[in-house]
Amino acid sequence: MAEIPGMIRPSVQSLPQIGDRMTFLYFEHCKLSRADSAITVTDEKGIIHVPAAAISVLMLGPGTDVTHRAMELIGDAGVSVIWVGEHGVRYYTGGCALTGSSRLLVKQAALVTNQRGHLNVVRKMYSLRFSGEDVAHLTLQQLRGREGSRMRSVYRHWSKETGVPWHGRDYDPEDFSSGDPVNQALSAGNACLYGLAHAVICALGCSPGLGFVHIGHSLSFVYDIADLYKAEITIPIAFRLAAESPEDIPSKTRRNVRDALAESHILERMVKDIKYLLSDEYDSGEEGCEPLYLWDDRSGSAEYGKSYRED
Repeated sequence: MAEIPGMIRPSVQSLPQIGDRMTFLYFEHCKLSRADSAITVTDEKGIIHVPAAAISVLMLGPGTDVTHRAMELIGDAGVSVIWVGEHGVRYYTGGCALTGSSRLLVKQAALVTNQRGHLNVVRKMYSLRFSGEDVAHLTLQQLRGREGSRMRSVYRHWSKETGVPWHGRDYDPEDFSSGDPVNQALSAGNACLYGLAHAVICALGCSPGLGFVHIGHSLSFVYDIADLYKAEITIPIAFRLAAESPEDIPSKTRRNVRDALAESHILERMVKDIKYLLSDEYDSGEEGCEPLYLWDDRSGSAEYGKSYRED
C-alpha cells in the first residue's frame, strides 16, 4: 500500500505542553480536514489553516463535518474535541493524554478513595477560593456553607455593578432560549470553561470522573476544577454582556471568555492547581521517571523490561 502523505506522528515529548497552548476554538457550519500538520476549516467564506499542536480544545457546533484525516491529526496532536449542541452549551468526549505516565492518575485514585486524603484535597480546593483565609479548622459542612455565601455575594456584587437583575441560576438544559440573558451567558461561558478543564485533566493523564467536591458523575473532576475560576472569569463576563444585550449572546460570550482565559493564564494555572491538589507529603515529584514499570509490594516499583530470576 502506498504510504499516505502527511505529518509523521510526533512523540508526546515533542508536542507543546498543555499550559503553552491556545485555550479553545469554536467552529460551526463548516468542514474540517487536514493539510500536512494543519487543520483546514472550510465554509462559504473560504479556508483557514489552524496549527493542530497549538490548540487545547476544538468546540464543534451544529453543521460541522470532520474528515478521518483531520481526526487522525487531532488525535496525534493531543487535541480535545468537544462536540457541542446549539449555542455551544453541551459538550462531549475527552482528549488524549499528553503524558506517558499514569503517576497523577494513580495519585488521584488513591486520594479520592481515602477519606483523609479526599478531605485534604477538598480543603485545598476551598483554600484556593478563599484567598488568604485559613480553612484548616473548618468542617466540610462549614466549608460548603462558606462557599455558598461567597458565591451569593459574587452574584449580588456583579448584579449591582452592572444593573442586571439577578434572580438566581435558573436555566433549562433542553431550552437555552428560555433563560434570561445573564443565565444564557453563564451557560455558554461555563461550557467553554468545562471544555478547557476537561482538556487539561485529560492531557495530564487524570480522570475526569474522579472528583472530590463533586462525585458520582463522569465529569465530576471537570466541575471541581472549573468551579475554581467561575467567579473570576464567567460570572463577570455574563453580567457585563447581559447589560450590553448583544444580538448573539453565545458567540459574544465565547469570544470574551477566550480572551479572559488567555489574559489570566488560566491554562497554566489549571496545570499548576491540579498538580498542587493531587500532591501530598509523600510526593516524590519524579516527573521525568520512566512511565512504565512493574508493581512491587515492598519497594513500590521494579524496573520494566528485564528478566527476573527467583531468589
